[in-house]
Amino acid sequence: MTSRTQTTFAPPVMEARRWLEGVTFPDNQPLINVSQAAPVDPPPAPLRAAMADALELPETHLYGPVLGLPALRAELSAQWSAHYQGTATPNQIAITSGCNQAFAATITAICSEGDEVILPTPWYFNHKMWLDMCGVTAVALSAGADLIPDAEAARTLITPRTRAISLVTPNNPGGVEYPSETLSDFLALARETGIKLIVDETYRDFDSRSNPPHNLLADPNWDDTLIQLYSFSKAYRLTGHRVGAIVANAALLAEVEKFLDTVAICPSQLGQRAALWGLQNLSEWLAGERDEILDRRAAINDYMPLIAAKGWKLMGCGAYFAYLEHPFAESSATLAPKLVQEIGVLALPGTMFMPETAPSGARQFRVAFANVDRAGIETLFTRLASLDWPLATPVHAA
Repeated sequence: MTSRTQTTFAPPVMEARRWLEGVTFPDNQPLINVSQAAPVDPPPAPLRAAMADALELPETHLYGPVLGLPALRAELSAQWSAHYQGTATPNQIAITSGCNQAFAATITAICSEGDEVILPTPWYFNHKMWLDMCGVTAVALSAGADLIPDAEAARTLITPRTRAISLVTPNNPGGVEYPSETLSDFLALARETGIKLIVDETYRDFDSRSNPPHNLLADPNWDDTLIQLYSFSKAYRLTGHRVGAIVANAALLAEVEKFLDTVAICPSQLGQRAALWGLQNLSEWLAGERDEILDRRAAINDYMPLIAAKGWKLMGCGAYFAYLEHPFAESSATLAPKLVQEIGVLALPGTMFMPETAPSGARQFRVAFANVDRAGIETLFTRLASLDWPLATPVHAA
């Protein structure tokens, strides 16, 4: 008999960390870890001070409302409405224990065993894992060379068992920012076919566009189809405190509440109070964080010629990610541990983001540069350029 967890693969980031076991890194070549998209620095000092103050409140240590603190739901609804030039009311917002839980709760609320959800590939592996464990089939939608999925291509994959299309923008793992028109096309398709459109915007705070990235929330009837997911982890460095959100129809959130109550009862009170303080006080600080990430994105493009001359290609870049195609004969699944051993680089192979039947993953790597500054990116690309492994095809200098 197969258990629910046995229906899916091991957590990729944990698997990659095992490649470090027994490997020593000399002082002149320390490890460059670009495997996980999570900031390792603590929250800024003013936020930590606010969290210390919150610890003195008796209610911080008690169960709270299952769908989250009313003040946080109200603040997020106001800021979400202003940012997207639309309307999201507090009763259309639920606070969750991170964005992964937001996805899990959403899928549980809209799907039954044997249903289908369309995921563009390369996909975010935790989304695939949860679908596996729910007995829901992940239907792969190839995003193509530009990593931007097409709504009409998705139409051909919709069956009577399809319950949703799930998009991530800015994308993990590809980094690309989906055009507003793409999202509008998917919303129209989902509405027409009576399914849900899930849009995971974990990395929206690092989008390069100054205008709202889409106008979905401006649709007065958005909540008949659209479900938005969000995370406070990246914006305020609250990864360990697990705070995310769902923006959706209030009736759907009543179903989500059942899931949340039986899994965690309520989100972390301390994390929620930190997220609320961040929303109210850290807009300028967050703008600086965004500027830094955008500079790292620029650095990827600046140093790309170092490896383009060796046959590498940049498929997508944005938010915390660069998605690369390598020129070597072996699969990225085989090469990834070798990167650790030979040049001190820990990166995830594209095979972790693709169906087993998709050969393109073997030619791809994801680079997560959340913790690698411009100088580190130069060092990373210099090391990649030094590789002399056998090539899949002859490479002409760029």
